[in-house]
Amino acid sequence: MNTTVQLFITCIIDSLYPEIGEAVVRVLNQAGVQVAFPVGQTCCGQPAFNAGLRAQAYQMAIHTIQVFEPTEGHIVIPSGSCCSMIRHGYPELFAGDPQWLPRATALAERCYELSEYLVDVLGITDLGASFPAKVSYHSSCHLLRELGVDRQPKALLQAVNNLEFVELPHSDECCGFGGVFSVEHPEISTAMLERKIKNIENTNAEVVVSCDAGCITNINGGLHHSGKRPRLVHLAQILDSHQPANQHDG
Repeated sequence: MNTTVQLFITCIIDSLYPEIGEAVVRVLNQAGVQVAFPVGQTCCGQPAFNAGLRAQAYQMAIHTIQVFEPTEGHIVIPSGSCCSMIRHGYPELFAGDPQWLPRATALAERCYELSEYLVDVLGITDLGASFPAKVSYHSSCHLLRELGVDRQPKALLQAVNNLEFVELPHSDECCGFGGVFSVEHPEISTAMLERKIKNIENTNAEVVVSCDAGCITNINGGLHHSGKRPRLVHLAQILDSHQPANQHDG
C-alpha cells in the first residue's frame, strides 16, 4: 500500500500529549500508511464555536481550510470532537457563505477519526498489538453521537492480543467535560464525572480507553483528585503496544 494521509493532530494532543501523536503515526505506519503533517495547522475552532464566539471560530476554520486545501488524500484526526467540528460544525459555520461553504464541505469529506479510518476505510482491525490487561472503553460524546462511531474502536480493542475487554456500564454517558461546559456548569460537570468514575471502578478494568484527549484529561484529573490512579489512555497507545503477557506494568 502506497497511501499518504494528512494528520490533523488537535490542540490538546499537540500541547499535552505528544506521545499520543507519536503513537498515532506509528499505528498508521503499521497499517501501511505514510503520514504527512501540515505544519501550519492550529486549532479547528471548536472551543470558540461551542462558546458562541462565531467570529473567532470563523477565522480559525478559514485558517484550517487554507492549511489543508493544498494537500492530498484523507485527513486523519485522533479525536472525535475535532473531526465532528470539521465534518458538521464547518458546514453550519459557513452556511449561506458562497465562498467558503464549498471549500469547507470539500475539506469535511476528506476527514476521518482514527478508528473510523482504520476500520471503515482500510478495513483493518488487527494491527498486531499486544496488551495483557483488562480494558474497558469510554464512548466520547461527539464521536458516538455526531459521527456514529462506536463499533470501530471496540473492534480494534477486541483484536488486540492478550487483552480482556470488559464493557463499561453506561459507556455512552458524558464524562462531564464538554469543553466549555465544564467551566460554565462546574457543579453539573463534577456530578457527571463522579458517576463516570464510579462506573469505571465497577468494571475492575486496569485501563480505560478513549478516543478523545479531552475525556482522558477530565477523567484522569478526577481520578487523581480523588487520590486514585489515573488509568485512561488513548486508543492509539493500546494499538501501539506490544507488551508480552508477563510484562504488563499497568
